[in-house]
Amino acid sequence: MKILLAPSETKTIYNDSKFDIEKLLFASDLPIRSECLDKYNEIISSNNADNINEIFGLKKQSDIEFYKQVIDENSPACKAIKLYTGVAFDYLNYSSLDFKAQKHIDDSVIIFSNLFGAVRASDSLTLYRLQQGKSLGELKTEALYKKSSSLLLDKLLIDEDILDIRAGYYDKFYTPNKSYTTLKFLKDGKVVSHYAKAYRGKVLREIALKGIQTLEEFMAMNIEGLKINEIQTRKNRTEIIFNIEV
Repeated sequence: MKILLAPSETKTIYNDSKFDIEKLLFASDLPIRSECLDKYNEIISSNNADNINEIFGLKKQSDIEFYKQVIDENSPACKAIKLYTGVAFDYLNYSSLDFKAQKHIDDSVIIFSNLFGAVRASDSLTLYRLQQGKSLGELKTEALYKKSSSLLLDKLLIDEDILDIRAGYYDKFYTPNKSYTTLKFLKDGKVVSHYAKAYRGKVLREIALKGIQTLEEFMAMNIEGLKINEIQTRKNRTEIIFNIEV
């Protein structure tokens, strides 16, 4: 089973390795990634505050300076799954997992970076900031990656169960062309957003701890605080609707 995961805009960095774009998923088949990175570096190098703030979406100068780094082969890097620090990643708490559970995440999770496109959880990424929905000049990364990598992802996932726990926005990067499963979370009968991020991370953590390999195993798994309310299938998309019971 492969799990599709959205990134977070907040990040940290561990100097575990050096960044190498040629080692990312689909490196030899995705030249648009280098084009996006070159444009990103051009914007950073320009020192044009308006252009930089446009892609960062930040106001505090200290935050801007934290991310305002040109990316090259000397940039410090770490596993993509460690780079992101948003709510879902906090609830996953990857660093606290044992080796076996971490390896399960490394092997099964694909993250959809706004700058780099689809990468493996284990791929080494460096610090960057590209706000969701922002273009790099004339380059609209979501459209470019959907066009360039959809067939590559279809081929990679052809024999896999797919659990898509991304936010809906990331359909703009890729929509599976085969059967896949998504999750929705309700609290007091209403769809939630913050809780959804938290429970995506919690679900992912439980999958890793229990070594879940298939959707059938996932459906049989008990997750504390969640109860299946309904399952809806439309075309090739199945949505599991959970009630949050805490």
